[in-house]
Amino acid sequence: MVASVMQVTEGQKQSKIFLTKPFSLDGESNSDPSYRAPNLLNRMLSLLKNLPPLFNFPKSQLQCYGESVYCTASNLLSKCNSGQSPLDRFTSVVAWSISTTRPTSFGVAPYNPTLGETHHVSNGNLNVLLEQVSINPPVSALHATDEKENIEMIWCQQPVPKFRGTCIEAQVHGKRELKLLNHGETYEMNSPHLLIRILPVPGVDWVGNVNIRCMETGLVAELSYKSSYSFLGLGGNRKVIKGKILDSSSSKVLYEVDGHWDRTVKVKDANSGKVTVIYDAKEVISGLKAPIVKDEERVWPTESALVWSELSQAIMRKEWEKATEAKQSVEERQRKIINERDAKTERWIPKHFKVSYGKECDCSPIHKRVPPAPIIAQ
Repeated sequence: MVASVMQVTEGQKQSKIFLTKPFSLDGESNSDPSYRAPNLLNRMLSLLKNLPPLFNFPKSQLQCYGESVYCTASNLLSKCNSGQSPLDRFTSVVAWSISTTRPTSFGVAPYNPTLGETHHVSNGNLNVLLEQVSINPPVSALHATDEKENIEMIWCQQPVPKFRGTCIEAQVHGKRELKLLNHGETYEMNSPHLLIRILPVPGVDWVGNVNIRCMETGLVAELSYKSSYSFLGLGGNRKVIKGKILDSSSSKVLYEVDGHWDRTVKVKDANSGKVTVIYDAKEVISGLKAPIVKDEERVWPTESALVWSELSQAIMRKEWEKATEAKQSVEERQRKIINERDAKTERWIPKHFKVSYGKECDCSPIHKRVPPAPIIAQ
């Protein structure tokens, strides 16, 4: 199934929940065959102004964050929990963290989520809930729980674009936490940054340093995402991951990490020299399908797939006039709500998270568990 569509009735108005296929290993070529990004020249021009619908990929940024957690062909989280030793579990967490790095496409971007927009999806026993807790600055929060495995996940994401001459680097601020509650272990990590190259050859890459730390065991991973290019931007070695896993108490290196996040990543035992594949992208992020709606009556009005449904359908059909009208309708509705709230001097409060702002934002879920969702990942 390329896209999942479900009609729901809100009062006298009928809307459709519209879900599209996630980015898989093959990136754009493996996405919806009825959608193709605009040509290269249009893509480059799109970076210089506000995006019209022609340059939007048909889903919200909130959905993209969620898909990196619930859209997977292999249950790496269960493997994290079942490791016999702290080092086994830590290595599995490193592999899971790499799996959240997904292909993307140059020249098209997801929609900017509206304030209070939500995305709620389940995959087996894993229930995932996201909420756009702020739009100025743009902050997205994620809470996921698996009661069977006794796992909890909390993310707080704030993209901050930096212009660097021939490229734009979208730095992703905020903390990610993965809790293996059966083992009393909390893993803290950050996200790589998205580098959008304009010259000499347009493209998109994940770059930067990712640190993963377990305070309880003292184990640390230091990973570096890199892409190198030969003369004029052709060839080179892209989507590289290099790094190490070490014991912070002694600074002893336990494993060397090497590979490509879109292929395989291996670890080499620093003592024995044994090499083991810890991550195979083909097994984890290939052939992913669009989620389906299981219970449309339980879908919230704030659900991303409902908020943006008319725009997404118009983009898929290449009905650009309708797409423009649909996008303007969502944006105007949000401006009206914000203006009415400002006129009453009301302060907006997120429904599912508590948010605090310091050097970086911090989000904590209000509820202990995420309930099963009406939308199901396949």
